[in-house]
Amino acid sequence: MLDIAEELDRWAGQGREFAVATVVAVGGSAPRQPGAALAVDRDGTAIGSVSGGCVEGAVYELCQQALDDGITVRERFGYSDEDAFAVGLTCGGVIDILVTPVRADDPARPVYAAALAAAARGEAAAVARITDGPAELLGRPLLVRPDSGYEGGLGGHPELDRTAAAEARAMLDAGRTGSVTIGAEGSRCGQPLTLLVESSVPPPRMIVFGAIDFAAALVRAGKFLGYHVTVCDARPVFATKARFPDADELAVDWPHRYLARTGIDTRTVLCVLTHDAKFDVPLLEAALKLPVAYVGAMGSRRTHLERNDRLREAGVTERELARLHSPIGLDLGARTPEETALSIAAEIVADRRGGSGVPLTGAHTPIHHSGARPPAGRIASVA
Repeated sequence: MLDIAEELDRWAGQGREFAVATVVAVGGSAPRQPGAALAVDRDGTAIGSVSGGCVEGAVYELCQQALDDGITVRERFGYSDEDAFAVGLTCGGVIDILVTPVRADDPARPVYAAALAAAARGEAAAVARITDGPAELLGRPLLVRPDSGYEGGLGGHPELDRTAAAEARAMLDAGRTGSVTIGAEGSRCGQPLTLLVESSVPPPRMIVFGAIDFAAALVRAGKFLGYHVTVCDARPVFATKARFPDADELAVDWPHRYLARTGIDTRTVLCVLTHDAKFDVPLLEAALKLPVAYVGAMGSRRTHLERNDRLREAGVTERELARLHSPIGLDLGARTPEETALSIAAEIVADRRGGSGVPLTGAHTPIHHSGARPPAGRIASVA
């Protein structure tokens, strides 16, 4: 639901009634992950997607039905071997969908509105809903913020909300969307209930060091992938808005000094394109010790070997050096700045998702991987 927060926030602000269909569980080669959503309003306008097209028509009808009767339902869609034209996923996977109406008279509507507004503003927030349990508890929202209490309620035992809020806050701290099972009385004992926790977090950062033509193309690729992109260069004549109109931020500073003073987290991506030892070595010496998602550096293979020797002399360990993606990018035969940016972006995605980078044609690896790191973008999902 939070992956379409900006549009739904506008709908809520306009007083529109709508129903939201959310992917709550997947199996096999499902096209969308938990948290993906499709919403339909009273006029029949639809936004979002739960399957990339396979079952959208059937889910659309479920949303309309939920708006009419006000009942939250959970439905499963999977591939039918008996009838290839039946409603289902032609990719062979299975998805479970929770369809929740948000009507004008719904007591939970203010909670939904607050959650959507927070996510639309780019604030950190999580929504927990029961997706597997007693029918009367399905879909009720609990809004959790990082440093405060919670709004709304799941119903049931008084301890349930407190336990669910603690679980949701832990997932929010990690920037994760996924399911968790707790007991109906707020403990690990008793009848199990499954919660879907959707986390909305600010976009992850991509910091591009070196204000060169390749950087301009990489900025565009980074924005396309959902990153908040910063370009840093010590030379003010190159780090200008005219040269990098798509960048969210420009920093004129020595790269290692900027890295020391700026905020990073485990989703941050660092791309070093300067290929100049006086910039690269102090920057990479610091970067390879940080808990960031990716560190890549541009340069020829000869530059890479010479740079590694300098880094060893500076005290960088072999374990730290093993984190460095250099020469940066996948082997696409890239030559132009745009092709090189695509190569770098592809390596970042493969590293985050656990992909091999080999062609899918003829390969026997999964198409969709469950990577260890959260994905880029507002909603971070795990299967």
